[in-house]
Amino acid sequence: MLDDLRRRLRDRRRVPVVGGGWSRGVDAAYLDDLLSYWAEEYDWRAAEERIRALPWTRAAGLRLVHRRATAEDAPVVVLLHGWPDSVLRFQRVLPLLQDLHVVVPALPGYPLSDSPGTAGALMAEPVAAALQELGHDRYVVSGGDIGTSVAEALARLVPDRVTALHLTDVPSRVLGLIPEAERSAGERAFAQEVRAWTEAEGAYLHEQATKPATLAVGLGDSPAGLAAWIVEKLRSWSDCDGDVEAAFPRDDLLTWITLYWVTGAIGTSFAPYAERLAPVRERVVAPTAVSLFPEDLLHAPRELAERTFDVRVWDEQPAGGHFAAWERPEAFVASLRAAIALA
Repeated sequence: MLDDLRRRLRDRRRVPVVGGGWSRGVDAAYLDDLLSYWAEEYDWRAAEERIRALPWTRAAGLRLVHRRATAEDAPVVVLLHGWPDSVLRFQRVLPLLQDLHVVVPALPGYPLSDSPGTAGALMAEPVAAALQELGHDRYVVSGGDIGTSVAEALARLVPDRVTALHLTDVPSRVLGLIPEAERSAGERAFAQEVRAWTEAEGAYLHEQATKPATLAVGLGDSPAGLAAWIVEKLRSWSDCDGDVEAAFPRDDLLTWITLYWVTGAIGTSFAPYAERLAPVRERVVAPTAVSLFPEDLLHAPRELAERTFDVRVWDEQPAGGHFAAWERPEAFVASLRAAIALA
């Protein structure tokens, strides 16, 4: 597989693009340099060894990182990743959580999962079953991006087990259930933000939701296409001041991308976009800590979050982006511990 990957990279076509820089997508010059490094210098085997060294286990058909604390009665935290990432989103926070039992599922359809993709809300059932099989009957759940949807659904599915929620973003789709006349000033401003973001940055979401099979063929058969699709998002959604490698050092960046390539997971990772369920209006009962990072995609107001969640902690961080656990691990862990204190 690695020989095939390198051959494809070396034989890639230099495709003419409209415009320069990052204004219309990936920067062609940067991508060409990255792909050359991927083909000639990047060491996947070293990265693979580090991934294999994580404490993997299987439960209820899921593959999970499961690390037990020394103290048997330590709190249990469940960390739920999003797109376009994987369990590696939490690689930098694991050393900071030694005193906790930590469970990081490879969500269905994502890299290292053996399960097919599905709607984010439907992932809650296998996650709950896996936690029960592992012997965890009470836990704090942390989610971001797709992981937020899974966390919300898990809190609805097993409310007696989810003792607190920790979210790094707020689901925006519930906004569509609120009549214009009933929206706060902050919610109306947020609706405008969502519209502007959708027009400028949301094309990927629409394509992944409406024609995922078409996109999967192009990205699943072309490492250059896959890298272009992912690296542009990592740059746009992180707090990197335009330099993606300030947030994701080159070898780490390529590890995230290569993991999608070797597992063939890019197409199945689109399932939560294509199979989204309607938002639920009823509030979640678990006490919730929300930690928002300034360079994330959208910035929902607290009053919108409170329509769905019992928000006890609202924390607006000074730095960081969509991949908070990776970009700002210490700040992420501090906010996670605030959620644990609510349990």
